Amino acid sequence: MGRSFRNCEVAKTKRRAPSLARSLAPEEIRRGDFVALLYEVSEWPSWFWCDDGLHGREEPVRILHLPHEEPQPLRVCESCLPLVLVKAPSGEMRTLDVRKCRLARLGRRYGRRAWNAYRRQLKTRRLKLPLC
Repeated sequence: MGRSFRNCEVAKTKRRAPSLARSLAPEEIRRGDFVALLYEVSEWPSWFWCDDGLHGREEPVRILHLPHEEPQPLRVCESCLPLVLVKAPSGEMRTLDVRKCRLARLGRRYGRRAWNAYRRQLKTRRLKLPLC
């Protein structure tokens, strides 16, 4: 027997709506947050461009670009603006300067699942490495 119309409607309503990563202002970053790198900022002297008149000669031009590597979930350990200490799923700690990057807060559920998935993936890679 097939599903009834009512069962199909109930199944549709039980699906979770996708969560959205939200761009963070530096003062919104909190310890324990799951974040990811959205953009990196590079600065170039304005004299690299032919005097376009938009920027003063001593004013740097800021350009946003996507990170070179795949964005991983990072856990915020501590912040002392403009610096933020984060931990990668591999256990590696690093300091991010929020003047040079834009962070996005991940949904709690998504962040935890992605964090655990990366950790499991790293464990299986370590187990498959041949011993010398």
